[in-house]
Amino acid sequence: MTDLSPDPVAGFVDWYLSANPIFASLSGAPGYDRTLGDFTEAGILARESESRRWLERLETARGEGFESEVDRELVVSTLRGALVYESWPAWRRDPSVYVGPVFSSFFGPFLNRLSDEPDLVDAAVARLAEVPGVLAACKANLDPELAAPLLVERGLGQARTGRRFLTGTVPGLVADERLRARLAEAAEPAAAAFDELAEFLAGFEAAGTWRMGEELYSRLLREREVLGYGAGELRERGQAAYDELDAEMREVARRLPGGSDDWHAAIAALQDDHAPTLEDMRAEYEAETERARAFVRERGLVTFAEGEECRVVPSPEFQRPILSVASYLSPPPLSTSRVGHFFVPFTPDSFTEDQVRQRLRTNARAQMPSIAVHEAYPGHHWHLSWVADSPRRARKLFRTPYFTEGWALYVEKVMREEGYFATPAQELAHLEFRIFRAARIIVDTSLHCGDMSIEEAEHFMTTKSSLTPETAKGEVSRYCAWPTQAPSYLTGALEIDRIRADYMAAGRGDLRAFHDTLAGSGGLPLGLARRVALEG
Repeated sequence: MTDLSPDPVAGFVDWYLSANPIFASLSGAPGYDRTLGDFTEAGILARESESRRWLERLETARGEGFESEVDRELVVSTLRGALVYESWPAWRRDPSVYVGPVFSSFFGPFLNRLSDEPDLVDAAVARLAEVPGVLAACKANLDPELAAPLLVERGLGQARTGRRFLTGTVPGLVADERLRARLAEAAEPAAAAFDELAEFLAGFEAAGTWRMGEELYSRLLREREVLGYGAGELRERGQAAYDELDAEMREVARRLPGGSDDWHAAIAALQDDHAPTLEDMRAEYEAETERARAFVRERGLVTFAEGEECRVVPSPEFQRPILSVASYLSPPPLSTSRVGHFFVPFTPDSFTEDQVRQRLRTNARAQMPSIAVHEAYPGHHWHLSWVADSPRRARKLFRTPYFTEGWALYVEKVMREEGYFATPAQELAHLEFRIFRAARIIVDTSLHCGDMSIEEAEHFMTTKSSLTPETAKGEVSRYCAWPTQAPSYLTGALEIDRIRADYMAAGRGDLRAFHDTLAGSGGLPLGLARRVALEG
């Protein structure tokens, strides 16, 4: 560690950006867009060692003033989470550690367009030359005793999209014909490396497990998320929330035409009303996003960032084999851009007509208002475009899904309180999304603590929520690959509810002030977010 700065947080941020150039580039930091970084075992171990030294320094430091101390505690929690993962090394277990960042490094710059096209192509060509080395590191680092077949299969699905992505999709984003041809030609060795990786993964005999186990799972909750409890109590909270929502949904279902207590049947019937094609689904989401934005502005629920824009686009091809729900990509927080992207969950080209129909059903018209609120206004897009104006670099870069996903689910409830969900069908769909998040808590903790098989989890998600079997399969695969993330939505939303109640009781401001203050603080661990709202 060579930093001699009196501000250790600033020094750590500088080091982190230089050590993680893909992250730095996608965050909008200049000077990092021509390299992918070091994915070799030596490079990864060196970063881990340096991270431990930063943690030792930051644990004994103290920030100068309240805001600086919050920054320090945010970075400490991030580093403690990374330390937990050293005993669960994803880079030895999961091909997506290599494949995902490579895809993002090419897709993100052309999506965000922070430079002119010739510069973007120059940077992409430089990175393409490094792709074979990154994928060679993947093959060298994967440990057959640690890697799980499920994770290898997910990585294989992504790797098989590599050739088309690099030689077709990315050059297709370039308008100039000469530059497009140059990029496609430079992509060929990288595409061949993806072909070789796919062949390698297809024959890779993995014997490891994706189950994290209760001890590590609970450590992440306590040390990275700064929650005061572990996996067992989290599951109990999820079950209690599920039971409460189940009762509420029965009441709302009775208000539908011909209604009854059977909200499962009601949701299934509502899913019959969906867009006819994937592109029609995207267009309807775009219209719903505009309606949500206008409603939020009219009600004065938040302050909007200058120049913010949310574009509603198909999910990128490389995401489609591993992500079956809507998602969002924020503006690069270190740039001046405030343009974010709401990705509508298109299916892989290999899907059958029935599989496509099932995807359309899980994005039915009654469900679209909640999803647009969650992904765009005043959910992820509003939040992260607002945070991008923060003067505090650490807050712009480091965040936890327990806040960001909790925020997006919390505002769904706010919009219900404000009357945005105009029909019992939309209200029932909104509640179903909350009970789906309660089911996620139960399933995620049960999977990783060894209390539920994949088949039992898929059955649970199709019978306890409205997921179709195909979507449930994709969801459960995601939980196996990303322990502790799935419970973040409802866990965070319920805690933000409690923070709001205490904020209002203390007379610190109105609803808009609460939203601007709490969301403007970043994506902090929930205990830190509480302090910002009530003590800052």
